[in-house]
Amino acid sequence: MSHVTYKVLRHDDGWAYTVDGVYSEAFPTHAAALAAARRAAAEQRVPGRTEAIEWEDEKGRWHTETARGSDRPATHVKDKDA
Repeated sequence: MSHVTYKVLRHDDGWAYTVDGVYSEAFPTHAAALAAARRAAAEQRVPGRTEAIEWEDEKGRWHTETARGSDRPATHVKDKDA
């Protein structure tokens, strides 16, 4: 199982959360950013439908796989102010 960590920190004269170096929108308060990070982390754990997916690799080859809807990551919110 993979693991995703949401980190809450100061960003753009406000607050945001980040995952793997990608920032959310800016929030005016720490509490708003923390609540948004917790919401996003919870949504990430919700199972979906099992579906066939297609993707292209770096060499231009296409692949077909089955993505299990139950294969969800563990999530954690890390708050720098906690």
